[in-house]
Amino acid sequence: MSERHDDEREFDLRWADSAEHKEPSARARMLAARWKDNPPGPVPFRADPEHVGSRRRSSWVSTVVVLGCVAAVIVLLGYINFRAPY
Repeated sequence: MSERHDDEREFDLRWADSAEHKEPSARARMLAARWKDNPPGPVPFRADPEHVGSRRRSSWVSTVVVLGCVAAVIVLLGYINFRAPY
């Protein structure tokens, strides 16, 4: 084919969507082959929370930790600038 032929063609999304046959993706083909002999079991949409009783850090503690780190960096940078000779 010549380059002129390629320039005259128009490949866009409408052209691709109007195709009669769409080949499945490689992952879809792999899963179909795997599930042919061993289909997956039902899975709930949302799994039950496993760590309901575990202790979580509250949001205000996280905020204090972050603000404390920011304040420490500011103080450290101020100390370095104060000690720097001019």
